[in-house]
Amino acid sequence: MSKKIIIVGGVAGGMSAATRLRRLMEDAQIIIFEKGPFVSFANCGLPYYLSGEISDRQSLLVQTPTSLQARFGLDVRPFHEVLAIHPESKTVTVKNDTQTFTESYDALILSPGAKPVVPPIPGLAAATNVYTLRNVPDVDQIMTALETTNPQQATIIGAGFIGLEMAENLRKKGLAVTIVEQAPQVLPALDEEMAAFVKQELQKNDVQVLTNNSAVGFKNAGQEIELADGTILQSDLTILAVGVQPDSTLAENAGLELGRKGGILVDEHYQTSIPDIYAVGDAIVVKQQITNTDTLISLASPANRQGRQVADVIAGLPRKNRGSIGTAIVRVFNTVAASTGLSERSAQQAGLNVQVVHTTGKNHAGYYPGATDLTLKLIFDPQTGEIFGAQGVGADGVDKRIDVLATAIKGGLTIFDLPELELTYAPPFGVAKDPVNMIGYAAMNLTEGLSDNIQWYQLDDALEQGKILLDVRNPNELANSGQIKQAHNIPLDTLRCRLPELDPKQSYIVSCHSGLRSYIAERILKQAGFKVENLDGAFVLYQTIKPEEIEYV
Repeated sequence: MSKKIIIVGGVAGGMSAATRLRRLMEDAQIIIFEKGPFVSFANCGLPYYLSGEISDRQSLLVQTPTSLQARFGLDVRPFHEVLAIHPESKTVTVKNDTQTFTESYDALILSPGAKPVVPPIPGLAAATNVYTLRNVPDVDQIMTALETTNPQQATIIGAGFIGLEMAENLRKKGLAVTIVEQAPQVLPALDEEMAAFVKQELQKNDVQVLTNNSAVGFKNAGQEIELADGTILQSDLTILAVGVQPDSTLAENAGLELGRKGGILVDEHYQTSIPDIYAVGDAIVVKQQITNTDTLISLASPANRQGRQVADVIAGLPRKNRGSIGTAIVRVFNTVAASTGLSERSAQQAGLNVQVVHTTGKNHAGYYPGATDLTLKLIFDPQTGEIFGAQGVGADGVDKRIDVLATAIKGGLTIFDLPELELTYAPPFGVAKDPVNMIGYAAMNLTEGLSDNIQWYQLDDALEQGKILLDVRNPNELANSGQIKQAHNIPLDTLRCRLPELDPKQSYIVSCHSGLRSYIAERILKQAGFKVENLDGAFVLYQTIKPEEIEYV
């Protein structure tokens, strides 16, 4: 006897489940209820439609009910909202434009996704120019506002991935843009010093960035925004992008067990607390693979994988959800930022034994035209070499390196394996010693005692304790780029002959542009008997996170 499977919600999780089910169960009756007009659309592409970078709205619609029926024999019903689940009778109550009816199921898959967080800010309900972005109707509303009201000033509340994508595309549309973020930095998922590169790029493109601040009131139908520090912003168009939360009301009303921040609890087979009801996508609680703790990861790739896996489970294949590590990327004008796994902050909060290292290299061979800087950060256990996470920023090649490091984490590789990776090399594409190899070498140097580093946030205290900072760059670099206050300059190529100028009883910190020359200086000094540490990330990192500490000579 064929199974009847109902899927609530489409897009990544729901449609991946539906199409996989059909490939495995040709005789199954598969019904997809979607309360909106579109069951399969590219929600990650919505911000780029606003600026015209994606010019054709139709290209955002990946599949239609007609195409899904023709190819997969799926019964896709848009504008059908599931109002209630009745586990005892294995039925759902559904409402469309004309009627409310009941539909039975043998298996039910919930894929409701996540919804934007809308904070209870005074005056927000009366604001007529405030929008969120979740689906195609949302982007249609924003496009209509852009075309009919001719806004000049846009405000983005929230500096996460969606907020930054909206800021970039509205700026490209010609609007003046202000970002308001409650956290001390943009991109709170990244560590502060890596996010500083993104803030620098935003400001370079005339986006005003207000961190450590928040909206506390809307006035004049949303045309004025009051901030926590008393500032009043004029805003013709405001985007709320303060985060997302699981859209789990339907599940909660059905008695399904919920967990972290209202996410639906599922086991390793995506089974909820009620038999024959499964859930996938942004609405479910998943295991952070590195710490094995409950978390929420609202990303397209895990949702697609989960949809396919739950279909396998229903079809009788041995599939388990092995957890997620949360790999993500964003482009902000000419800078790309990406991360995978745990940040330094979250690894420390988890009580892990944490060491970090930063390296800066080129995206491809430096002698080949167009080479640009690429900064990587690795978070790892200095004893076992286990990789906890990685972050990268740069103009090009960030995606490749973070993808490799994400694969390393998923595959259980350690820092000792990174130098062994054989990655493609030709001058237009990479470097003979790829940045991933290099950060592996740098991490190994730390674990094997060949190097000791100090982080940017530790430098001030170290200098106050009497340590001396040696900048081993050439004088012309200092003249062009400036130097960290209190630094003493001894160029690397003269260091050996100038050792008598240094005090063997004194502790030193060495720095250069990216960290390579300062490591060489560290080795020279250590083998001469000096106590020395390397400023991790060197000048390029420090000047980005603390520009006020740079002086010009």
